[in-house]
Amino acid sequence: MNAPLPLAHRLLAPPPGWVAYADVVVVGSGIAGLTVALNARRAGLTVLVVTKDVLSAGSTRWAQGGIAAALDAEDSPELHLKDTLVAGVGLCDEAAVRVLVTEGPQAVRRLIELGARFDRDRHGELELTREGGHLRNRIAHAGGDATGAEIFRALEEAVRAEAEAGGVELIEHALVLDLLFDDRGRAAGVTLHVMGEGQRDGVGAVHSRAVVLATGGLGQVYSATTNPPVSTGDGVALALRAGAAATDLEFVQFHPTALYVGPEAKGQQPLVSEAVRGEGAVLVDAAGERFMVGQHPLAELAPRDVVAKAITRRMSETGADHVYLDGRAFGEDTWRRRFPTIWESCRAHGIDPARELIPVRPAAHHASGGVRTDLYGRTTIPGLYACGEVACTGVHGANRLASNSLLEGLVFAERIAADLATRLPEPRDPVPDDRPEGLLDPAVRGEVQQAMTAGAGVLRSRDSLDETCRRLMAARLRTSDEPCTEAWEATNLHLVASALAAAAREREETRGSHWREDFPDADERWLGHLVTVLRDGTITMEYQKKEEAP
Repeated sequence: MNAPLPLAHRLLAPPPGWVAYADVVVVGSGIAGLTVALNARRAGLTVLVVTKDVLSAGSTRWAQGGIAAALDAEDSPELHLKDTLVAGVGLCDEAAVRVLVTEGPQAVRRLIELGARFDRDRHGELELTREGGHLRNRIAHAGGDATGAEIFRALEEAVRAEAEAGGVELIEHALVLDLLFDDRGRAAGVTLHVMGEGQRDGVGAVHSRAVVLATGGLGQVYSATTNPPVSTGDGVALALRAGAAATDLEFVQFHPTALYVGPEAKGQQPLVSEAVRGEGAVLVDAAGERFMVGQHPLAELAPRDVVAKAITRRMSETGADHVYLDGRAFGEDTWRRRFPTIWESCRAHGIDPARELIPVRPAAHHASGGVRTDLYGRTTIPGLYACGEVACTGVHGANRLASNSLLEGLVFAERIAADLATRLPEPRDPVPDDRPEGLLDPAVRGEVQQAMTAGAGVLRSRDSLDETCRRLMAARLRTSDEPCTEAWEATNLHLVASALAAAAREREETRGSHWREDFPDADERWLGHLVTVLRDGTITMEYQKKEEAP
């Protein structure tokens, strides 16, 4: 067999035809990106926000369940910490979790002061609910099941007001390509491609004193995901090509209850929030049997990895391609009031959730790993920051606790903005980059998704992962010399999938959201992190025991 082609360190693209300048360029427009932009601007910095579609196209707007924080008198940051550590199965960075749970309540209150309208009870108090893995009611929600949309609305209004006043520039329909470096090896901006016509279109560059990646997730490496179409792992791919370290990529959380809409369904799948189970809905198989009872003390409210595994196991045992969620006891009024988004989604697919069982199955949902950062969002490249789902702060460990993701994006975005306000160096121009560039054929996207779904999904084994890695290696031969958005996205997906599958093959145990059929138990020898770096076109991994990790 021919030697595999090396992975590219830059995307093949035309030279920049225009240049923009800002103190900080933020890539992404979800809760993390907009929070950084807003706070950095209020600290007196000029900010340019780059987003791949319109501002609202990212994952934040799709978040249903809510945002977790110890806001109730009977709750505490310490209890939130304990629940998060349990869900993370030994791999959480406790210092990062402590930052999350102690700074989280005030961060949520600042969101409310900004104008985010959360649901309240008849006494005017926040209406808090519970989701899987939480032992207290601590999930604040808005619009019943439209929390992300309401948070985004408040942040977008504030950021657009700053943009109108000057100091924040928004570039929509722009795909980030690669990182620029100055002569000291610091991040000095990004290259990007603006899709459309206007003052800035085609490939250009933003020169900046710092770059913040807030690009969201990588769910599109799988055939079925709850992530929107823009979630093609662009931030992780950019960071890896630039030489930054990524951590815990093997830990991809599969949401247990994506709405099953047929065997041929591909791409983004409708989500049936865990909050539905928090309100009392139960899981049953085709025979009507509740199968979570006895699997875990919390039954349907067990951590997501437990529920996803149980559903997958029951599907395998019965030969079914889905199970059911039974929320008929709610009645139509409760469905319409508490879960209007899910109600409409089910109805659009011909299901009446007040009177019928809802077909569900797991789908790729959240990446617990990502670009490695410290407690202030700094990556291993000076001047490059990451926050939100693209980052690995250490908060989630082997499995994210439900509704901690919006809080993570909010808290660590605030920390990044505070760091930027005190640490930015004087600007320096980018220098030429002669590292190897490359591009894959757009058709590789489908091949990546098929290979990852078949061998690196909920169920994994040495054989399945070997086959996935083989297929991804073969896909490297499908090169292209015609730069376009589809080819850039396919190349990003391929790089991220290759790194994820390699890490999943390396970790020979079952822990959290990583389930190895050939290594069904957790192994204390694996109580540590796989750190992934792209060197000379090759994915390399280093294992760091937890106590050794900074």
